[in-house]
Amino acid sequence: MSQVTRMSQRALIAVMFAGAASAAFADAPAAGADGQWAKSHPRRDQVNDRLANQNRRIKQEVREGEMTHQQAAKLHQQDRAIRKEERTMASTNNGHITKSEQRALNQQENQVSREIGH
Repeated sequence: MSQVTRMSQRALIAVMFAGAASAAFADAPAAGADGQWAKSHPRRDQVNDRLANQNRRIKQEVREGEMTHQQAAKLHQQDRAIRKEERTMASTNNGHITKSEQRALNQQENQVSREIGH
């Protein structure tokens, strides 16, 4: 086999490998204008909007003196755990969360919300 033929074979193998690799990642969630995965998916958006609202409420309670900084830190930590769980759920489901996952996250948010007050 000539040296040119071996180089051609290697080039062909490299091209085939690159094509296979790109095909393997074709089904992976794409990071688009909305950021990683489908952050604007309605169920994810609803969960994250609630988390943002709870964050505002916690800060307001601290400003008004109705909550200590330690209490606020505990609630913020719980909210971060919920947000992390939401992201983990979405990463295993092509950027979406299921209705049952949304329901579970909302139940956790309800518990934190009751601790915030008004």
